[in-house]
Amino acid sequence: MQYENVSSFDLSKKPVQKRSLDKSEYLHLPDLEFFLWCQRQYSVNKGVYNTIDKWFYHDGIVNIIHRRIYLLAFLEFVTEENSKDNHHKYIRFGNGGLTKKLNQFMKERKPKNI
Repeated sequence: MQYENVSSFDLSKKPVQKRSLDKSEYLHLPDLEFFLWCQRQYSVNKGVYNTIDKWFYHDGIVNIIHRRIYLLAFLEFVTEENSKDNHHKYIRFGNGGLTKKLNQFMKERKPKNI
């Protein structure tokens, strides 16, 4: 069996595919490669990334692929809101802001009829 070296691919240039995200090559990267890709795409640091991942895990999203989908959707959500509110290059959270945004994200994603 021949393995391709993931680092030989230029992952920084490829956009997130919104359709069939569960089949995306990014979701199946090793942990470090997935984090580095997120860091390049969303300017998120390791501490914030780990906190988001842990928060979703403790919220019941145990499957790693599903959790990564949520993580990417959350980073897109925050990036869109960040571009509306201000024009900072990096995602910023104030004291308690990350938890507030995670709760807001989950509340807005729940079906309205529940």
